[in-house]
Formats: sequence, structure tokens, C-alpha cells
Amino acid sequence: MSTPPAERKPLPFIANFAAGAIAGISEILTFYPLDVVKTRMQLETGKTKHGVLGSFKTIVKEEGFGRLYRGLVPPLLMEAPKRATKFAANDFWGKRFMALSGEKKMTQNLAIATGCAAGATESFVVVPFELVKIKLQDKSSTFKGPMDVVSQVVKKEGLLGLYAGMEATMWRHFWWNGGYFGCIFQVRSLLPKAETNKGRLMNDLIAGTVGGLVGTAINTPFDVVKSRIQGASKVPGVVPKYNWTYPALVTIFREEGPAALYKGFVPKVLRLAPGGGVLLLVVEFTLNIFRQALGPPYI
Repeated sequence: MSTPPAERKPLPFIANFAAGAIAGISEILTFYPLDVVKTRMQLETGKTKHGVLGSFKTIVKEEGFGRLYRGLVPPLLMEAPKRATKFAANDFWGKRFMALSGEKKMTQNLAIATGCAAGATESFVVVPFELVKIKLQDKSSTFKGPMDVVSQVVKKEGLLGLYAGMEATMWRHFWWNGGYFGCIFQVRSLLPKAETNKGRLMNDLIAGTVGGLVGTAINTPFDVVKSRIQGASKVPGVVPKYNWTYPALVTIFREEGPAALYKGFVPKVLRLAPGGGVLLLVVEFTLNIFRQALGPPYI
């Protein structure tokens, strides 16, 4: 017999962590080539030369099909801890904010605040992996592989060089997670109440997809800045053109126009809108398996 939802005991932290890890690996294996195209478009200064399909064709024609998966190892290694941290941190901060606010149930404002806090937490995990991925995805990259990137960056810039773009990454995840989890809460409240597991999973897919779309629309300018900062090579004695997030946003806007802040938006949203749906779907599906395995009072 199932425990009523109001009395159902929350799953332990490790269950949320494991569900996020499984979901993250599922999403990255499905949508990674779009991430390569997105990064290429964001690293271009001036007017974008190719659209999404044009970029795919150019990469395959000039560099081979395998190039669409270049740099996959860092995000694959990163994806489990990254997505696990995202959902576990969202669960952690949700409980803390509800306790601080005195609310008995999650509200729209708390969902947004919780998502933003989870994003900031997640960013500390992902920066070195993101840096390695960007260096490998760059068309002009001469690195032999992930360890070569790490070795050369540490040799030239020290260990802290692996955290170049930390501030921009924090803002990117802060805004994406706020939009993502805030939208999931709102969309779930608007959808018809599901009476079956299949209906609940469909609602999760819809809510996650809308959340991924909105989160991407909000955070793409910050992603462009992050790619520019992490893709640049540091020259001793020379101040980088792109250094801090908000001044860099102004520089790109002034020099290249507002459209430049949304470079790579199409491949990014093609990945993260359905990807957001897949993430939430797999997380909830996996959590449901854990609940069934653990039994009452978790179900």
C-alpha cells in the first residue's frame, strides 16, 4: 500500500545524487554533437558564417565525423557529478529555503531561488571539465587529448588556470537552473493532474522541456562569454579582452551587436530543451525505481 504523498518520506540524498548521475549520462550521450556545433558558433567573432546544418556539414566535410565527438571524455566524466550535484543540490536547497521561509510546500519564488542556488553549487564542480572541453572543441585546437590540455594549462598558468571562467560559469549555471526549476514548478501546476505513472512521466517530459527552453533563453549570453573566456589563450603581461562576465557582455554587445550574445542558441536549445525533458524524465523514473525498491514510507 502506498503512503499518501503528504506523508511520503523524502528519499535519501544518495538516491537523488544517483538519479541525477544516470540522467546526465543519458542526456550527454544523446545530444553531444549539438554541443560541439554550439561551441564553434560561440567562438566565432563577427557575423556567424554557418547555421546549424552548415556547421554540421563543414565539420564533417573538413574534419571528419569523429570531430563531432571530440572533447566528449571531459563532459562524460563531468556529467555524472554535474547532474547529480544539480538535482541533489536542488533537493538540499529546497529543504533549506522552505525551512527558512516557514513554507510547508514549494512555491514559485522558492523554486526559482532553489534552482539558482543549485546552479551556483553545480558550477564549482564543472569548471575544469568545461575548460578542457572548450579547448578540445575549438577548430584551431592542437591538443592531443584531455590530459594534454590539463598538462599544458597547468604548466603555463598553474592549477588555478583550470578554473579560468569560473565567474562566468557560475552565472551561466545560476540563471539556467533558476529558469529550469522555476519553469518546471509552474508548468507542472498548469498541466492536468496525472493519474498514472505514464501520465506523470509525460508531464515531467513536458515540464522539463519547457524548463530547458526557458533556461537556455536566459543563460545563452552568459554561455557565449564563458566560451570566449575559456577559449582564449592567455598572453603574459596582456590583459584578456574577455575577463569578467558583465563587462564582457557589454563589449560583445557594443562590438558585434545583440545577436552575437545569442550565437549558438539554436543548437544549444535543440540540445537543452529536449535534453531538459530527458533529464527530468530519467531522474523521476529512476527515483520511482528507488522508491519501489525501498518500499514504505518512500512510496
